Amino acid sequence: MDGTQILTLGLGLEAPWILKDQHLDTAVSPHRLELYVEAERGSLYPCPECGKACQAHDFADKTWRHLNFFQHHCYLHARVPRTKCPEHGVKRIEVPWARPGSDFTLLFEQAAMSLVKEMPVLAVSRQLEISDKRLWRIVHHYVGRMLGNWTCPMWRLSAWTKPRLGAVIAMSRCSSTCSASRNRLSLPSQAAARMPSRLSAPSWRPMAAHGGDTDNVVEVVCDMSPAFLSGVTEHLPKAEVTVDWFHIVQTFTKRLDEVRKKERREQGHPKSLRWALLKNLDNENLTPKQLAALQELVADQSATADAWVIKEKLRWIQKAPTPRAARWRITNYLKVMQAAVSEKPLLKPMGKALATLERHADAVVRRWHSGLTNARLEGMNGLFQAARSRARGYRNEINFIAMIYLIGSPVGRLFDQAKST
Repeated sequence: MDGTQILTLGLGLEAPWILKDQHLDTAVSPHRLELYVEAERGSLYPCPECGKACQAHDFADKTWRHLNFFQHHCYLHARVPRTKCPEHGVKRIEVPWARPGSDFTLLFEQAAMSLVKEMPVLAVSRQLEISDKRLWRIVHHYVGRMLGNWTCPMWRLSAWTKPRLGAVIAMSRCSSTCSASRNRLSLPSQAAARMPSRLSAPSWRPMAAHGGDTDNVVEVVCDMSPAFLSGVTEHLPKAEVTVDWFHIVQTFTKRLDEVRKKERREQGHPKSLRWALLKNLDNENLTPKQLAALQELVADQSATADAWVIKEKLRWIQKAPTPRAARWRITNYLKVMQAAVSEKPLLKPMGKALATLERHADAVVRRWHSGLTNARLEGMNGLFQAARSRARGYRNEINFIAMIYLIGSPVGRLFDQAKST
């Protein structure tokens, strides 16, 4: 097998296309491998409209950037014909190695999108030696394509609201910041519906414009943000609200850390205490030093120890078997813990956490009725935040939204399914 046959196999060329010539230009930096592809003389080409085999009307020279050949840049050149179809007239054909309008081969774009899922776009652009703007155009194209918007303008935010929302009956919500500008993006996720779960539109307001009906939404899972709660009341009149248990625990954990910081100003604490308090005791992932710190803290009967016990006793509520049992446990928990908090001024932050639980008790109990949580969405939000941290923020919201779809929706599986030949 000679070099031409190897390159032909690597490019995946099929009749009528053949590799006519190749040339390595070492006079430029980086070096360029130029590959020239042609169709055999007298070949017929399929009409782009009907697929009928037609003769070529004329040709135009086109160039595409391909995957690097070892350390050398690789470019593919071809004379692409226009067919003369009796029914549809003169039309430019589509070549099998690149999408229409792109200056890159499909294999190059596949490699670029696979890297973008794992690395910041700017880092990928440096690795591939193309500008980040050109790379973002590739990302926007495939995200728009997989969302069913083949001609979406890259600069319009509404282009990302194409998913049909008619089957949505329940949704969960959290939010994320885009960049140093602190612009906030709402991240709704379909919690239960008759189609695969995925990120939907940036807000519930465009639901009607995309086949959804706000009257069909019967359940919303969210945190205790006043903006979310008022938004549900205003825009989803028939929806019940479930306050996610994760956010209740998170509230108590934050207040516990406040107590720890206040008490540490007055007296010393055991070493390794901070992470011992913040970790989940049930996960059994505490180090020996952290376990020793907890034991020493509880033995001292300090305010921080009391606050930790208040937080840990939430598990008793969480394990309630029925909604009625959960309501009874919340009532008794609040009665006992509020009395304990009133005896120590340092426990004032825990009193605020208890007040939050009391204020949202009915929505918390809804968890036992709906069985829905924000766990999946919070997990995805962690991936989005990691991507934002790696990129040190995004230039604008549309880029961050594109990355969210790429990471958290089936869009990201487009290139995972590709197989090498």
